Amino acid sequence: MRISYALVFALLTASSATYAEVEKIAIPSEKGFSFYWWPKLAPIDGWHQDREHSFLYSANAMAPDGSTFKNAESVIYAKATFKPRAPEIKSLEALIDHDKRDFEASVPGVSIKEVRSIATADGQRLRSFTFFPKIDGNWEQVSYGEEGEYYLIFTVSSRSRVAFDAAAGSYEKIISGYKK
Repeated sequence: MRISYALVFALLTASSATYAEVEKIAIPSEKGFSFYWWPKLAPIDGWHQDREHSFLYSANAMAPDGSTFKNAESVIYAKATFKPRAPEIKSLEALIDHDKRDFEASVPGVSIKEVRSIATADGQRLRSFTFFPKIDGNWEQVSYGEEGEYYLIFTVSSRSRVAFDAAAGSYEKIISGYKK
């Protein structure tokens, strides 16, 4: 049985090297396998992947060097939602509308604005939105795309507007370095 778990894990992690766009990880557990999918991101200066929080949040979680995803003023994370696991989401537009409704329900008075799209390394233009609080909350920008069987969601989240502005260049650099 351990050999079959090891074989499945090896095949799934090997496929992430062959199809570098979405990293696919399967980890055996007492109840079967836990699956994780997230966009594979090229490293950039000043940031590192926080592997522990990547598994905790099922996203490629990035934090500034010298901090963790939990204690950083700004974080960047990228998710790949496997479309068959989200059958209620019929299109990228539906995903964006769903996120907007969630933000409006959880952050009263949030200001949502579509901003300039950001291009990936292979030319895909990701629709981008800012989600800014009126008073308290996180300052976020979320960029959405599609890649085959996945919806891609890239987010920068900051505890203040100053921290958001400081992280914006790194966020764009991460997205512009991404390619399938």
